[in-house]
Amino acid sequence: MKCLSNFTLNQKICSGKGHRWCSHKAYEWYENNGWITGCNYIPATAINQLEMWQPETFDIECIDKELSWAQDLGFNTIRVFLHHLLWEEDNVGFINRIDQFLAVANKYNIKTMFVLFDAVWNPYPKPGKQPEPKTNVHNSGWVQCPGADVLKNTNGYDALRSYVEGVVGNFKNDDRILLWDLFNEPDNTNSGSYKDDSYGMQKAELAMLLLEKTFNWVRALNPQQPLTAAPWKDDWTDASTISAIDNYMFANSDVISFHSYENKYDLEKRIQCLQRYNRPLLCTEYMARHLGSTFQEILPLMKRYNVGALNWGLVAGKTQTHCPWDSWNTNYEREPEIWFHDIFRSTGEPFDKDEVEFIKNLLKQKEIIQYQKVA
Repeated sequence: MKCLSNFTLNQKICSGKGHRWCSHKAYEWYENNGWITGCNYIPATAINQLEMWQPETFDIECIDKELSWAQDLGFNTIRVFLHHLLWEEDNVGFINRIDQFLAVANKYNIKTMFVLFDAVWNPYPKPGKQPEPKTNVHNSGWVQCPGADVLKNTNGYDALRSYVEGVVGNFKNDDRILLWDLFNEPDNTNSGSYKDDSYGMQKAELAMLLLEKTFNWVRALNPQQPLTAAPWKDDWTDASTISAIDNYMFANSDVISFHSYENKYDLEKRIQCLQRYNRPLLCTEYMARHLGSTFQEILPLMKRYNVGALNWGLVAGKTQTHCPWDSWNTNYEREPEIWFHDIFRSTGEPFDKDEVEFIKNLLKQKEIIQYQKVA
């Protein structure tokens, strides 16, 4: 696959307040943090972002235990989802719980990448007691942020500003936070689950409006951490055919993040295409064993290209992401013989001991990798 590059960016402003970082600053940040490796994280006791963070179900003891397992693997980063309803319910308590969480992660020398908005799964989130998992259904209780009712009301977007500014403003100079991920897969229409029929074809347009506002709100705060938002579905082979929302994310992110659950050959093509942007690269979602996206196949490739690598899932719990995506349409009477995502059971027992040893051994290797910059 040949990558066609016709994409140019204004690199004149490097560090001025309210502006995108220049590539030099982005590379400097990346090199100071070493090879970024870790996982997307939610404790086994939570079915979604709300249950993770609400005071009645905030399980800091479980978080402490599970992050010790992440450290033992050699992980140095976790990607964690927040929700605006938590801020609206009790902003002081929410900030305090975030601080507690960061203290535990920091104890294990793990930095956190927070995700502010998320377009995937249930479009109608509600605070309070969350539903129990549907038997062996992948992410049966995960919720969007904001939900459909909020996203469709463009006149109400500014009401989300206090959430964004409140969270980022409280932690914008906090060394325990690695990166701000502003919007997870903003144009995802949930075609395999909820299908988001209520949005029609407008979801990408609506998400774009909120994404632009969010970048502006956070830029004005001038956090010490870089900003990103992750495209997920296109191959980005030809820059002239990239969707408007993907192009916006590439053009405004300080460091380029992306998602890929492909095999190593397709992932390598994707990496080579994304090098056109001359920015550090982070794959913030990967690892789906059924699809050939395994640690043994993918991690060495990302190490060779010095691409940050965060797989989906640490512990199989109430999210049930060890079950495959097609569990929404196919009935599974028991857990799959081969897990889709996740590494450990809630007891700490690995799904695959050889896999865990592979991860540990690879991450222990300390050789320096020079990032393959594009002139």
